[in-house]
Amino acid sequence: MLSPQERERKRGVFAKALRSGGNADTKRYMELYADFSELGYTRELAENYADAFVNEHKKPLAEDILQTVRLFDRIRDFGSAEFYLDMLKDKKLNNDEKFGYCIEALKNKSKKGHWRDAVDFRTENINFMQNYSEKVDMKQRADLYIALALVDCATKKYMQAFKLLMNFGYKPQGRNDSKLLEILITGIYICSHTGNQESIDNAVENAHGAMKLFTEYEHPWLKAFYEKQIEDAAQGII
Repeated sequence: MLSPQERERKRGVFAKALRSGGNADTKRYMELYADFSELGYTRELAENYADAFVNEHKKPLAEDILQTVRLFDRIRDFGSAEFYLDMLKDKKLNNDEKFGYCIEALKNKSKKGHWRDAVDFRTENINFMQNYSEKVDMKQRADLYIALALVDCATKKYMQAFKLLMNFGYKPQGRNDSKLLEILITGIYICSHTGNQESIDNAVENAHGAMKLFTEYEHPWLKAFYEKQIEDAAQGII
C-alpha cells in the first residue's frame, strides 16, 4: 500500500480528475494507512478501502480501483480482485494505469488457474507491456516479470517461468529490498509446482538469505508476513 505521500505524488499526475473534497479523501486514506501500518493486509482493510474510494463514488479513480485489486490480491481473495478488475475493462486508462491493470489481470487469471485466458491476455497486450516496461523503474518492471512468470507457471512451463523471473535483469536495491524478496518468493512458488524438493529447498534458502540482509522493516508485521509467504509458497500457495 502506498504511503500517503507517495499516493499524493501519484495522484498529482491526475490532477484534473481529482474529486472535490480531496482533503476528506486524504484524511480517510491516512486513517486506512495507519491501520495498514499496524495490522498489515486484512480483509477489513480491503473492504474499507473499497467502500471509501470505489464503491461510494460514481466515478472512482482508476488508481483507487487498482489499489483495491491489490489489497484483495494480498489476502488471496481473487474473486473480489477480479470483480474490481472488471471495472477497468472499458475504462479509459492512461499508459501507467493500463500497465498496472495488465499486471494485475495477468496475476489474477494465473492465480485462479485460468491459464488459457492468461495466455490470450498476454498475447493481446505483450507489445504494450514490454514497450512500456522500458519507461518505468526497476521495481515496476519486476512486477511485470513476476506476472509473466506466473502465466508460464499456470501453463506448467515451470523451467521457462523460473528462467524468465531470474534472468530479466533485476538489480538488487540495497539490503532492505522487498521487491527482491517478492521475486524470490515467486521463485519458490514456481519450484513448488515442479515437485523437486531440492529446488524448493534451495529457493527457500535463497529467500531466507535475502531476509537476513534486512536491517529494518518498513512495518513491524512485515518480517512475519514474509516468513509466512515463504512457507506458503513452498506449499504452492501465493
